[in-house]
Amino acid sequence: MSLDQFDIAILVALQADGAMTNAALSEVVNLSASQCSRRRVNLEQAGIIEGYSARLNATRLGFGLRAIIRVNLSSHGQRKDDDFARFVAAHPQIRAAFSVSGDADYVLDVRVRDLEAFSDFIHRQLLPHSQVAQVRSEIVLRTLKDEKGVAPGLVTTPDSG
Repeated sequence: MSLDQFDIAILVALQADGAMTNAALSEVVNLSASQCSRRRVNLEQAGIIEGYSARLNATRLGFGLRAIIRVNLSSHGQRKDDDFARFVAAHPQIRAAFSVSGDADYVLDVRVRDLEAFSDFIHRQLLPHSQVAQVRSEIVLRTLKDEKGVAPGLVTTPDSG
């Protein structure tokens, strides 16, 4: 799908406020509400807009401990990687997971209520997994930046980027 400046303006606006109505969006991007609606649907159908959600404050909801966990598997292969992927999918405290290059096979972003819950997750769930050989974790002390999506200034038309 080729993006023009209106599509980009819609993406930037919706990334800032996914609950924005088509009427409000039309004021921001200078198109009619029906044009905004049509373009939004096209962006959704093309998979550029993957969905809409509310950003929740995990700490205020009682999930005050965030940790980054680096995991090395004992061996590799499609079945073993798929098995670990199923483990990740089954544990809601794992908020993001990445297969990475470098000294770890996977990096996990974990949110739990406290140190006891973190210890329980590590010792009773992650370490006993048959494919896990090594776990290294860091407790997040302070979050300096935690943006989702794409930086608005980086969203450009194919011709300008």
